[in-house]
Amino acid sequence: MTNYVIDPPAISAVPVAGGGLFPVRRVFCVGRNYAEHTREMGGDPDREEPFFFSKPADALVINGADMPYPSKTKDLHHEMELVVAIGTGGKDIPEAEALAHVYGYAAGLDMTRRDLQGEAKKAGRPWDMSKGFDQSAPIGEIAPASHSGHPSAGKIELTVNGRVRQSSDLSKLIWSVPETIAYLSGLVALAPGDLIFTGTPEGVAAVERGDVLEGEIAGIGTVRARIV
Repeated sequence: MTNYVIDPPAISAVPVAGGGLFPVRRVFCVGRNYAEHTREMGGDPDREEPFFFSKPADALVINGADMPYPSKTKDLHHEMELVVAIGTGGKDIPEAEALAHVYGYAAGLDMTRRDLQGEAKKAGRPWDMSKGFDQSAPIGEIAPASHSGHPSAGKIELTVNGRVRQSSDLSKLIWSVPETIAYLSGLVALAPGDLIFTGTPEGVAAVERGDVLEGEIAGIGTVRARIV
């Protein structure tokens, strides 16, 4: 028996559609992976290679639980995303083999303290505290790829209080899921339990306490969060 000097942390896990839990190891996020969102954030979608940031595994919010409005911000933004759940790991994974490493997919929200992110960008500092704060990643159930298939197209949409804020199609991803997995696995060895948030379409905007966010990805599932 391992003699830990403190109690080990709980394993973060996401419910799987049909039953069971997906244990989460790491959470990677792709920045600026839809052309229109890249433009609205001041970037050039034709020149930029993919880049990544991370969130802690325990930042995930499951089962439609409320999300507390975080401290140290006055500009909390929603970012609706397709999430890829890695089932088998690997390094330098060829693009043609990438989908064989996917366990399933989910709808997720990359919540962002936009004012802190803007300040960090201006100062040339890391984004960590604008992206990786507590409860910054609401996520819906994971749909196993054995049932959902591997989506390359389909509506991705987010409503806030019943009004559409973001609406696009997965076919508009600049870097597809296989390309993203192949590129990321060249930077780090992917492992079972890793999640990849694949980027958000245009329409990101601020939310307030009391707002209800409801997102859906065709053929995959939904995510819901109320800001409190």
